[in-house]
Amino acid sequence: MKAKKVALLAALPLTIPVLTGYIVLGTAYGILMDSKGFSLLWTLFSSIFIYAGSMQFVTVTLLAAGFDPIGAFLMTLAVNARHIFYGISMLKQYRGIGNVKPYLILTLTDETFSIVCSAEVPKGVDRKWFYFFISFLDHLYWITGSLIGGILGSMVEFNTKGIDFVLTSLFVVILINQWRSTTNHLPAVIGIASAILCRLLFGPSNFIIPAMLSILFFVTVLKTPMERGKLL
Repeated sequence: MKAKKVALLAALPLTIPVLTGYIVLGTAYGILMDSKGFSLLWTLFSSIFIYAGSMQFVTVTLLAAGFDPIGAFLMTLAVNARHIFYGISMLKQYRGIGNVKPYLILTLTDETFSIVCSAEVPKGVDRKWFYFFISFLDHLYWITGSLIGGILGSMVEFNTKGIDFVLTSLFVVILINQWRSTTNHLPAVIGIASAILCRLLFGPSNFIIPAMLSILFFVTVLKTPMERGKLL
């Protein structure tokens, strides 16, 4: 029990930026679900078991459109293909993590991935529970925001136009924190450059997968020099 408490206290400060973003975005999701006629129970279950950021918003449309499992599968694969690369890059970090690994896989969102990649496990803190509580807290923030939105949506009518920008702001904050906390800035430079280049080459609708492939390639090729701190 003491090990879990220590890990929780170590993980909590790292997730505060995610808290601010997830509460707002989760609230928007809950309001959207309510506007489509889905009960609070649907909002709760989808936030627990889908928990896929942008895909959750897409799910609202899929649920409202009717039964189309093949279309839903293809849409999910296209929207969440980036998680394949997240999973590959986390194989070493999550190796031997124990019985919490399935939950860590389920809850590996963009924001959680960013924190886990950049955060070093503090001395004296159990690695398993440190990673678990980062994932759990982020998950809890999203569920809480969704429920708040579902409740408010049934009481007050909201205009959520432009609220998605909060997610962009959240990524910028995480990037700044990573930049300040590390001396090796090459991974961040690779990510930014790959995203910009692929955005120009493939357009706004098709650049994510090429960008992730580009990032994976360059990070793999330059892995040894980066670990030795010889670049940037």
